[in-house]
Amino acid sequence: MRIPTALRLKLFRLLPVLLLWLGLAGLLHPVAAQPQPGAIWLLDLKGVLGPANADYLSRGIEDAGEAGAKAVVIRIDTPGGLDLSMRDLIRTILASPLPVIGYVTPGGARAASAGTYILYACHVAAMSPATNLGAATPVQIASPSLPSPQPEQADKDGQQDDQASPAPRAGTAMERKLINDAVAYIRGLAELRGRNGDWAEQAVREGASLSSTQALERQVVDIIATDLDDLLQQLEGREVSIDGRSLTLNLEGASLIEHQPDWRSEFLAVITNPNVAYVLMLLGIYGLIFEFSNPGMGLPGIVGAVCILLALYAFQVLPVSYAGLGLVILGLALMVAEAFAPSFGVLGLGGVIAFVVGSIILMDTELPAFQIALPVILALAVSSAGLLALLLGMVWRSRRQAVVSGVTALVSDVGTVEQLHDGHPLVRIRGELWQAECSEPLERGDRVRIMGTQGVRLRVEKMER
Repeated sequence: MRIPTALRLKLFRLLPVLLLWLGLAGLLHPVAAQPQPGAIWLLDLKGVLGPANADYLSRGIEDAGEAGAKAVVIRIDTPGGLDLSMRDLIRTILASPLPVIGYVTPGGARAASAGTYILYACHVAAMSPATNLGAATPVQIASPSLPSPQPEQADKDGQQDDQASPAPRAGTAMERKLINDAVAYIRGLAELRGRNGDWAEQAVREGASLSSTQALERQVVDIIATDLDDLLQQLEGREVSIDGRSLTLNLEGASLIEHQPDWRSEFLAVITNPNVAYVLMLLGIYGLIFEFSNPGMGLPGIVGAVCILLALYAFQVLPVSYAGLGLVILGLALMVAEAFAPSFGVLGLGGVIAFVVGSIILMDTELPAFQIALPVILALAVSSAGLLALLLGMVWRSRRQAVVSGVTALVSDVGTVEQLHDGHPLVRIRGELWQAECSEPLERGDRVRIMGTQGVRLRVEKMER
């Protein structure tokens, strides 16, 4: 498609404005200067742990190692998060060449669920007063529908099995696998850092929690610190093990560097929001449909392709149910099919139902932060259904309207026999000559009324002169 000259001139005029805007954006968000070696990097884990903040923390730890920092302090306040993001972050902590200190702060903060695993993985675990940790049962099975622990099975003689485990067990094999995997994982972290593994297992199996004072008493954490200065003072001279070697912390006089999320982390946080990813997917599909139905426009296809790729990237790192994704796509396909091949609402209604059900089960997690908001689903479903109803109404009205084109539209019109060709009359109707057939003989100049069609000939009736 060739771009008109006027449009190209407008684009060239807008180019300097765009470059100026990018320059101002660079001034407003300048690239952080490379910190001096020997600093202490401060990172923050706030809110639900997902792909965006896991990427920010992992890259922060790696960048601190490359910059020659003395240590990294992660300030934690999280209710938990995605298992995949948690494991990615823990792998980075375990592979870190410098000590990583997990610090649950400020007062009232918590390291629940995934936060407990991360705190266990850190080289030093610290908490502020009036904080808590625990409740580390996997979210997929920590639901009200979880069956109660099974009673000990009786043997054939009616006696209880003395070897049965007293620990609570989930009802299905899959739930037991998830529990046992989580227990083994957190016990491995506890053994690596020399912390209380028995309580860690209790936190997973029973969802137990501890306050900061109780956690220190039970050797779950190493330090209770009132603030960051108190934490650094207590860390001074402490020995930690990194890659099998002992390292004595010497943090006195080290400068503190607060490492904030950059544009990449902020952009990732936006597109990995399930609601945003969901809307991007729909915009992409509708853009491609519009482009394919009107080839050559360009803009809808480009926007649709970009939105689809962004949505696919987001779905790659989010816990997506492919059954739900398939239902959403099927629902959209049925609604589009209804618009192009009307079936009096059968395809459209099935499409709306498939779309809503697929949207509800699209995210394969029980975490509220990674669920698609029901108002968003209903709003998009109602919008699609409304558009479908509008199209169906237009189709229904068009079918009830009188025919204004084609051979059928000539019925009841009046014409004149203009000439006879080999004995067959030719009738002029609406400026055109048509071959006609009549039960009565016709002569030139006779007036006739069109009664119907027979192939490409008109059936006419002779009118009185």
